[in-house]
Amino acid sequence: MSLFSFYRISKPSKETVPQDQVDSTYKSLRSKTFWGATIAYSLYYVCRMSINVVKQPLIDEGVLTAGELGLVGSALLFVYAVGKFMNGFIADYCNIRRFMATGLFISAIANLLLGVLGLFQSMIPSVVIFIGFAVLWGINGWMQSMGSAPGVISLSRWFPQSKRGSYYSLFSTSPYIGEFISYNVLALVVGWLGWQSGFIAAALAGLIGTALILFFVSDTPESKGLPSVQVLSGEEVTKADKTPTRELQKMILKHPGIWVIALSSAFIYITKYAIAGWGVLFLQKQHGFSLEEASQVIAFSAIFGVLGTVLAGWLSDTIFKSDRVKPAILSGILSSLSLFLFLFVGGGFVMNIFYVSLFSLSVGVLYCIVAGLMAVDIVPRKATGAALGVVGISSYIAAGLQDIISGYLIQGYTQVVDGVDTYNFIPVSWFWVAASIVSFVLPVMNWKKMKSDRASSSYENQD
Repeated sequence: MSLFSFYRISKPSKETVPQDQVDSTYKSLRSKTFWGATIAYSLYYVCRMSINVVKQPLIDEGVLTAGELGLVGSALLFVYAVGKFMNGFIADYCNIRRFMATGLFISAIANLLLGVLGLFQSMIPSVVIFIGFAVLWGINGWMQSMGSAPGVISLSRWFPQSKRGSYYSLFSTSPYIGEFISYNVLALVVGWLGWQSGFIAAALAGLIGTALILFFVSDTPESKGLPSVQVLSGEEVTKADKTPTRELQKMILKHPGIWVIALSSAFIYITKYAIAGWGVLFLQKQHGFSLEEASQVIAFSAIFGVLGTVLAGWLSDTIFKSDRVKPAILSGILSSLSLFLFLFVGGGFVMNIFYVSLFSLSVGVLYCIVAGLMAVDIVPRKATGAALGVVGISSYIAAGLQDIISGYLIQGYTQVVDGVDTYNFIPVSWFWVAASIVSFVLPVMNWKKMKSDRASSSYENQD
């Protein structure tokens, strides 16, 4: 079997499900596919967030500097950006079960190798350690880019449009669940056994996620002997459903609304990854929190991020009657305000939990509205992966630049006072707050034009 045939989308099964079992079989397989992909994608994030938990031990032990950590982090994000763009387009043609499982398995191996590298650090020159981290984390970035597109494509292949908004919101909780596991379980493991064990534990989580994909995720209803999702749900077939995927992907690249969403998502990712990537270090150096305390504060961002993504669809569809602008404005203002309070007002353990929780709740809503529901509103089903690819490359290039800029702003304004490093987070804090404001102003100002472009597009005209 060639590599192409192994990964290409499954052919319809020659055996069909008996008519009296179609509905129950469809719902069972759909449920297994959804939860398998959702839980597995949260474990993707454990394999991605592991380095954020161990930044302080790496700096304290002199393994890497803050600037070097910024470069290592950006290696993942830049590679992830390109990979998400390319793999988004590729995934539209792929067997999502095999594609998604491959990415998580190799991501787990990359984490395992970093843990092993750390065990032998005393025998290895520091420059080799840095190069090893950068290369392995870059490889991890490419593997990570094989997770999101298959997960969202599974929603398009298994769910009717009337249900995609709600299930997309649930699927979007995966990153926050992964962050919660990372900042709690991994932090405890690192505090107990050392930073190397954090990578090894993440690798174990990745292997568990790979098994979940292989056992629970199905590629298409047709591959299981079922009719297409349009037939199963009674949806009308549109011109987009009959248009070749390649043509739809070309239309996506020319759609100005997708690029507005991509740019807005880029600024959301600057702030989201700033807190996820540097929040623990900020609390340790700015407020003197221990690793466990700082990790617990940032862990609350995961809990309320889950709540925000779940609330997003309900707020937009039920409270605001499918109005995307009002919830975007509300969540955007709250995210910027709470980020400002976290960075400039300070306070104790409880107040920082409040600031981070409000930020994560509101930015979760904002991201799901802008990069999720707004994007779904203006793209056809068969080009879902391509749209995610465009949004993804913009988002993660911005996140990678953030990691470099933030790392060097933090390092550049650090002074040695009485032999102790004194950190000045004010410059980097203003950088993060400015990005937060732009992230919601941009799509709100352009939404009417984006919707009109979609309404006039030929790919949604029905035959």
